[in-house]
Amino acid sequence: MKIIKASERLKETKGAKIVIAGESGVGKTSLLFTLPAEETLFMDLEAGDIALNEWGGDTIRPETWQEARNFACYFGGPNPSLSNDMPYSQAHYDALVKEWGDPAALHEKYKTLFVDSITVAGRLSFRWCKQQDEVLTEKTKKINMLAVYGLHGREMLDWLTQLQHVRDKNVVLVGILDENVDDFNQKIYKLQIEGSKVGNELPGIVDEVVTMRINRDDTGASWREFICHTDNPDGFPAKDRSGKLNPVEEPHLGKLLAKLVAPKTTTTAETLNHNIPNIEVLTNKETA
Repeated sequence: MKIIKASERLKETKGAKIVIAGESGVGKTSLLFTLPAEETLFMDLEAGDIALNEWGGDTIRPETWQEARNFACYFGGPNPSLSNDMPYSQAHYDALVKEWGDPAALHEKYKTLFVDSITVAGRLSFRWCKQQDEVLTEKTKKINMLAVYGLHGREMLDWLTQLQHVRDKNVVLVGILDENVDDFNQKIYKLQIEGSKVGNELPGIVDEVVTMRINRDDTGASWREFICHTDNPDGFPAKDRSGKLNPVEEPHLGKLLAKLVAPKTTTTAETLNHNIPNIEVLTNKETA
């Protein structure tokens, strides 16, 4: 195993891995217009590209989970830790290269993969998992839903990890945001995707989680914005691993990606705050 020197690592081209969550109709798909069309590949799982009639970029349209999985292997390359009978293995990759040709031209042309949406990808995976023999009970041959959810969780996480490992490309995963109310009448926001395992582990796979929402002021004027920090007052799903984003950013994906991959003006050590508030002062304020 080779040790990569800091000087080598810092010279590497890096891409951002982002999840953008938002309610239906907020304008997530239209974010493609903020990206260079000639450098962006659109994975259209929603079959909802009516808003993109004027967009000049290239598109792929996987209709099955096998097709989505094949593209992730072809685009991301083989995983050397897997045996040859497993998806994303060297054998899987070699078979795709034999059928589709060398992916070098694909990597040379595209800098960003825009997936719309991870919600539909989850549905394709779930549907495929329900048809596998391993989820059937031994005696009655009926579908064991616990086994289905377990297989689905593994399939989705493997697929997402495969895309995450494409180090030099931006990968944008768009998803529908669900709004629910808990037992205490508090709003809860979650990404709409089959199975709790995927939703719970997804923030640990990607670099950034951003919620796109429509905000309004007291006069009724409205605007779209990106919520980028975890500690936002409304509890929207958000996370900024880069440390470069403001709590609220302009809803322009091209500018957001440029900000994420640009060199920092200050070091992480300079921006970290290790101070602990004075507990006595805080207590006095609460009792005053």
